[in-house]
Amino acid sequence: MSANGRYGNRIPSEREHRVIELVAEGLKNKEVAEAIGTTEHVVKNYLRVIYDKLGLWNRVELALWYESRRGAAPVLMQ
Repeated sequence: MSANGRYGNRIPSEREHRVIELVAEGLKNKEVAEAIGTTEHVVKNYLRVIYDKLGLWNRVELALWYESRRGAAPVLMQ
């Protein structure tokens, strides 16, 4: 059995990525919940799963993870 099959997908889903974006912007769980139309409890569960997927421990590490990858995306010039 491959490691990927054993441990599942380590890439955040689209919804999880939106939660990551909002947390990286500095929003609190309640504010994230309002932004995505759910409850604070659901946001806490998302964060627990995200931390586990990415091997992170807290919001600061998550924000740094997000910022380190944000610069890697191509930027469109206007």
